[in-house]
Amino acid sequence: MRTLRNAVYQQRNILFLSLIAALALYGCSNTEGNPGAGAMTMPPPSLPVISINNTPATTYQEFTASVEGTKNIDIRPQVDGYLDKIYVDEGAFVKKGQPLFKINSRPYEEQLNNAKATILAAKANLSNAAINVSKLEPLVKNNVVSDVQLRSAQAAYDAAKASVEQAEASASNARISLGYALISAPFDGYIGRIPFKIGSLVGRNDAQPMTVVSEIKEVYVYFSMSEGDFLNFTTHANGKTIEEKIHGIPPVELQLADKSIYQAKGKIELVEGQFDKSTGTISFRAVFPNAGGLLRSGSTGRVRIPRVNSDVMAVPQQATYDLQDKVYVFTVNDSNKVTPKPIGIVGQTTAYYLVNKGLKPGDKIVFAGMDRLQDGTLINPQVLSADSLLKALPL
Repeated sequence: MRTLRNAVYQQRNILFLSLIAALALYGCSNTEGNPGAGAMTMPPPSLPVISINNTPATTYQEFTASVEGTKNIDIRPQVDGYLDKIYVDEGAFVKKGQPLFKINSRPYEEQLNNAKATILAAKANLSNAAINVSKLEPLVKNNVVSDVQLRSAQAAYDAAKASVEQAEASASNARISLGYALISAPFDGYIGRIPFKIGSLVGRNDAQPMTVVSEIKEVYVYFSMSEGDFLNFTTHANGKTIEEKIHGIPPVELQLADKSIYQAKGKIELVEGQFDKSTGTISFRAVFPNAGGLLRSGSTGRVRIPRVNSDVMAVPQQATYDLQDKVYVFTVNDSNKVTPKPIGIVGQTTAYYLVNKGLKPGDKIVFAGMDRLQDGTLINPQVLSADSLLKALPL
């Protein structure tokens, strides 16, 4: 019985060792590239491939910008007093001459009344001085009295006349002060924040204005370029002088804070004369129409300056990969083997790199599945049409 059991164990060991030897032989044959009769060969992967050609494309230089009305006027009181009325609300649109605020005018009304009374008194004195002169003139002529008395009376008359003029000037100044008690809009525009309330004491020495009125039929959009961006602009823009280059810039776009593009385009009008030493930038100004009043002073966005590129190739960004600060694609040769190639990028759109180096028109590149590839990998290319690609990824 024990002999039979030992014989079974020996047969099992022989079978196990034979299986290990067979697996080892199979593994060696696969490693050496000579599969046995029963080995399976994997087909090359089917991957989408696109053909690269020259195409015109527009890229944009973008700069952070701030919006200001073409007129931003601080509304400040010209007289001191308590604020009696506020006729407008913050953010309201006002017309030129429309009342905004009313300062208590009673002190200035009394000043005017006092000035009027002073005028009456001065005119009465002037009349009396004129009577004295008219009395003395015939007496002096007939040598009844000396001419000294006449000269004295004439001087009194001149002084009375000057007092009338002084009183009238005081009255005019009182009228001006009384007029300042009612504050009106200097032009059509929108009201800003109103920090004061009814009953507040306001005056000419207040640090903050009563409000700001902004005219925004058109708006100024200010942005800055670094020295490098400015040199790039002057290199590529048409024209000999800076003025000609600015005049030749095509209409620019404004990207709003919600990433949408403002419906109207603007025009760059001005460049500052020198760089800011503290920031190393130079300022530009663009003018945008604002008929609908969407843009307000203080809002922000990004100015987008277009640049048309005609001699470049558009490569989908998803057909590329990064390696050691360079961007690569896998090109496909005539034998359907792939080769990694670095590309030179001169610009980009939302979905494409604009390439001027590393590829030539007619080259084919792998569109997707690069993570499974290495240099020399054989693939089964599935060519995508240009139309289908543009539908999936608009330029």
